[in-house]
Amino acid sequence: MSEQLVSILVLAAVFLIATVLPVHMGALALVATFVVGYFIFGSDAYADTIYGFFPGELFIVLVGVTYLFAIAKNNGTVDWLVSAAVKASGGRLALIPWVMFLVAGALTAIGGVVPAVVAIIAPIGMAFARRYSINPVLMGLFIINGCTAGGFSPLSIFGTITNTVVESNDLPGSPGFLWGASIVANVLLSVVVFFLFGGRKLLGNATRVSMHDGAPDDFVAATVAGDATEDTGEDIGGSRTEPRHGQPGHQHPTAGERADQRTLQTTALVTEQHDAPVTTLDRDRTLTLVGLAVLVIGALAFDLEIGLMAVAIGVVLSIIAPAGAKGAVGQIAWPTVLLICGIVTFVGLMQEIDTPGWLGDNVAKLGVPLVAALLICYIGGVVSAFASTTGILGALIPLAVPFLLGGEIGAIGLITALALSSSIVDSSPFSTSGALVVANSNAEERDKVFRTLMIWGFSMVGLVPLATWLVLVVPGWL
Repeated sequence: MSEQLVSILVLAAVFLIATVLPVHMGALALVATFVVGYFIFGSDAYADTIYGFFPGELFIVLVGVTYLFAIAKNNGTVDWLVSAAVKASGGRLALIPWVMFLVAGALTAIGGVVPAVVAIIAPIGMAFARRYSINPVLMGLFIINGCTAGGFSPLSIFGTITNTVVESNDLPGSPGFLWGASIVANVLLSVVVFFLFGGRKLLGNATRVSMHDGAPDDFVAATVAGDATEDTGEDIGGSRTEPRHGQPGHQHPTAGERADQRTLQTTALVTEQHDAPVTTLDRDRTLTLVGLAVLVIGALAFDLEIGLMAVAIGVVLSIIAPAGAKGAVGQIAWPTVLLICGIVTFVGLMQEIDTPGWLGDNVAKLGVPLVAALLICYIGGVVSAFASTTGILGALIPLAVPFLLGGEIGAIGLITALALSSSIVDSSPFSTSGALVVANSNAEERDKVFRTLMIWGFSMVGLVPLATWLVLVVPGWL
C-alpha cells in the first residue's frame, strides 16, 4: 500500500473517529502526523520535518481575530451592535430575523468564529422568537445563515482558511467573489426560509419590538445563564409573554436540561455581564469600533497581515481599556485553533509526500474530473454536517489541487462550490451551530426544532453540492 493511500485513509479515520467519539479532531490530527511522520521520515528526521508543517501564519490569524472579538464581546460592543440593528429596523417584527442575520454576518465578517457568534446571538434571537411567536426554526436558520454569509469575508475564519490554502498552493483565487457568493447564496436561502417557516404571517403583524421593554432582555439574561423558562406565558396584545424570574408561572429547567444548555452555551458566557441593554457608545466601545475599522482598512487597502494587526489592536485596547480585556485571552477560540492547526499540519505532511498529485493522477486516469469535483463537494457537505466546517475546508481544498492544475476545472468555481457545500449544511442539528439553536429553543418545542433542522440540514447536504456544482463548476466560467 502506497504512502499516499495510507495518508488518505488516516485522514478519513481522523474525521470518522472525531465524529463518533469525544476526541478533539485537531489533537487527533497531530497524533496522526506524529505516527505517520515517524514511519515515513524515520526516527531521526521526523520531528524537525513535521514541525515544519505547522501553520504559524494561520495560527496568528486565528488567535488574533478571536482575541479582538473577545474584547469586543466583553466591553459591550457586540451588544451595542445588536441594539443598534434592532433600533435601525424600527422594531418591525418582520425585520427582526433579518436584523439577526445582519448582526451575525457582521460579527463573523470581522473575525468572530461561527459557533461562538451563534452561541452569542442565538439566546437573543430565540428569546425574541418566543416572546413574539416567531417560528424558532425561522429565527435559528436566519442566525446560522447570517454567520455563514459573513464567514467567508477576507477577515473571517472561514475566509482566511480558504484564501490561505488557495494562496499557498499557487491557485488563482478571488476572495471578493468567494465572499459575495456566500452572501448571495445565504440571502436567497433565507428568503426561502422566511416564507417556508411562517414569515408571511410576520409581514401582516403590527407588533413592534423594543429593546427597552424589559422582558426580552431579562429573558435573554436567563437564557444565557442556563435558566430559561418553559412556555408558560400568556397572550397580551396578540403577542406571547414569558413569566420572569420570581413571577407566577416561572419554571426552572431540570438539572439535566440545564446541564445540556450550559454545555452548549459555554462560548456565549462572557467575563463582563451587562445587566441593561447596551444602547449607547462609551469610550471603550468607540475605541473598539475604531480598532475594527483600522483592521478592515489595513487588511483591504494596505494588504497588512490580518493576524498581526488584530493582535496589535487587541493589545492597544488592553492597555487603553483594560477592563474590557479582562479574560479575553481565555476566550480565544483555542479549540478552533487546535482543530485547524492540527488538520493543516497533517495536510502539510500529505503534501510533502505528494498525496494530492497521486490522487490527481489516479482520477485523471478515469477521465472524469467533473465527477470528481462533484464528489469532493458532496464529501465536504456530508462531513461538515456532522463534524467541523473549518477542518474540512483545510483538508479538502489541497486534495482538489490536482483537478485544478489540469485546467479542465476552474479553480475559483470549484473552491467556491466546495466552500458553500461545506458551510451551508451547518444548519444540521449535529453540527455545533445547529445544536446551539436546538439548545436555545423552548423545551416544549425542542424535539420539533431538532427534527425540522435535521430534515432541513440533510436536504441541504443533498441539494447544495449539486446546485453549486451545476452553477459554478460545470459551465467553466470561473
